[in-house]
Amino acid sequence: MKHPLPVPPPEKPEAPGVLREAAGALEWHGHLETLRLEPWGPDAVRVRAVRGGRIQPDLPGALLPEAPQAEAVLKIEGAVGRIVNGAITAEVTDRGVVRFLRTADGSELLSEQPAHFWWPGARLYSPTGNGYHRLEQRFAAYEGEKLYGLGQHRHGLLDQKGATVDLVQRNAQVSIPVLLSDRGYLLLWNNPAVGRVELAVNGTRWVADSARQFDYWITAGMPADSLARYADATGHSPELPGWAAGFWQCKLRYRTQDELLAVAREYRRRGLPLSVIVNDFFHWTHLGDWKLDPAEWPDPDAMVRELEEMDVKLMVSVWPSVSPLSENHAELERRGLLIGTEYGPMAHAEWPDKGVASTVQVAFYDATHPEGREFVWEKVRRNYLAHGIKLWWLDACEPEINPGHQANLRYHAGPGLEVANLYPRENARTFYEGMHAAGETEVVTLNRSSWAGAQRYGAALWSGDIGTDFATLRDQIKAGLNVMLSGIPWWTTDIGGFHGGDPDDPAYREVMVRWFQYGTFCPLFRLHGYREPWMKLGPEMTGGPNEVWSYGEQAYGILSSYLHLRERLRPYLLAQMRHTAATGVPPMRPLFLEFPSDRASWEVGDQFLLGPDLLVAPVTEAGAREREVYLPAGADWHDAWTGEIHPGGRTVTADAPLDRIPLYLRDGAELPILTND
Repeated sequence: MKHPLPVPPPEKPEAPGVLREAAGALEWHGHLETLRLEPWGPDAVRVRAVRGGRIQPDLPGALLPEAPQAEAVLKIEGAVGRIVNGAITAEVTDRGVVRFLRTADGSELLSEQPAHFWWPGARLYSPTGNGYHRLEQRFAAYEGEKLYGLGQHRHGLLDQKGATVDLVQRNAQVSIPVLLSDRGYLLLWNNPAVGRVELAVNGTRWVADSARQFDYWITAGMPADSLARYADATGHSPELPGWAAGFWQCKLRYRTQDELLAVAREYRRRGLPLSVIVNDFFHWTHLGDWKLDPAEWPDPDAMVRELEEMDVKLMVSVWPSVSPLSENHAELERRGLLIGTEYGPMAHAEWPDKGVASTVQVAFYDATHPEGREFVWEKVRRNYLAHGIKLWWLDACEPEINPGHQANLRYHAGPGLEVANLYPRENARTFYEGMHAAGETEVVTLNRSSWAGAQRYGAALWSGDIGTDFATLRDQIKAGLNVMLSGIPWWTTDIGGFHGGDPDDPAYREVMVRWFQYGTFCPLFRLHGYREPWMKLGPEMTGGPNEVWSYGEQAYGILSSYLHLRERLRPYLLAQMRHTAATGVPPMRPLFLEFPSDRASWEVGDQFLLGPDLLVAPVTEAGAREREVYLPAGADWHDAWTGEIHPGGRTVTADAPLDRIPLYLRDGAELPILTND
């Protein structure tokens, strides 16, 4: 007679780890791993874990060096250790599994989830050599959960549940590893490594391709409260200077000083508001010289003076890339201030430069190196700031390497796979710290990429080189809202998109009008793009016309009216920016940020609030002259154009002729949407 095989036990018996209190934290040691949980600001907990050693306190990350003060209670009861810190309670078992609870009722916010009852657990270390591991952190999934943030992406999603998102910097795809959940928590993956996050229905998994340590931070509360705690932990943005809330004029390239000044003069002649005009790429002698070409810009002092007399500020494009023809290349290489390579030459991309017929192999300065930041700033100070230029457009700051093999790069802060996502933040830091050292307190940089904590360096983000159609505009609305929920409050798009657009095409003129209307209510208001006719990439290119009068009389009348509307709204916008600097709550808000108890508001991705009082519903369909607008429950909404009052909690059909973007005022708020005449 055959005997049945024995049924295996549900879990492999393993010796539990050791729990102990250690300097205001809970530590668990077991199975060659050390896990540390500690209060990190009110209502927040930081979790770190390392294989085969001690927790490393100084690895690159987003959190400020010192934790905000918190009143927390730590205790160990039997096989469970707990941290009770305001709204959040963290638990760790003697098996090393962590979960987070709402302190108020003990219900689960989020739990780590082992991949298997035997192996692996919730944290998986796969060796990549020399003490580095491919790290996988698993959390449970919850039915119906909605997840927002993660920076800026082109997938067209507001709620990103179900998506897989690469954690890497690319033009128009910005990795900021922050997730906000409708379950009442916000989580920061405090790791600048290249990797991905998978938001699947059967679990969430964060992956770092090669790093030394797990590190994440979590806070509990309503969305606005969570964003405030996040700002406390990673840094608040400065207050936006008043001039920065005005209109910024830009096109692919103004080639000369005379051309740029002619545009500024024309804005003034027409009586149109203008705050900033931009001098884009190829204005330099060579890429990496970080100075104006005197053949094209012969008298920058006079240019800046004339612009200042018109209350217009000049912004210049400053790239981190360095041509081998640059006067600075040899010294940067000699001093080890370029991003290094593990294999092959110290060159990271091909790019055109002046004085050569073909492209050259350019390198990038190492913004993670303090001496690299000091070197570049000193060149910028001498060659731009000394002429009165104080605004910086930090283009190609991902950095824009091609091919994008971060595994081959070696930064001062560490190997490329471990630290690459830091670069845009550290590049912004170059200019923030340099400006402050020069006595300049109003610092605004416009960046094509970003990372967690960049807001503390006055780093604005724009959405990169995007398309020029209505589909792209629709995606930009959701992308911008996710940026707001990722802690970056200064954001804009290229109004009209970047790649193309014929100013004489009626269909594109409609795109421009609708996009300009949307841009009027973004935190920053900037017209830019590479309009047709296109030219070969190189120092001679300029792109087609891209001023507000470039799109025909009908469009000009509409665009100019929105320029004046933006001016009327500037005091309101600046009040929101002051609130943002103080609290971390962004100026441009998804509906649920103000109305979290209205479940329908969590679904709306094509509308937003500018501050608490102004609901904006962009028109994003060709030929549309009306659109449906959801009005959140909990307020009455006044049509800003007609005065008609609608109770919240319902959808209305709003008139939207070409010259009108649907706008609604909350509970009778008074804003100068209409002129007084």
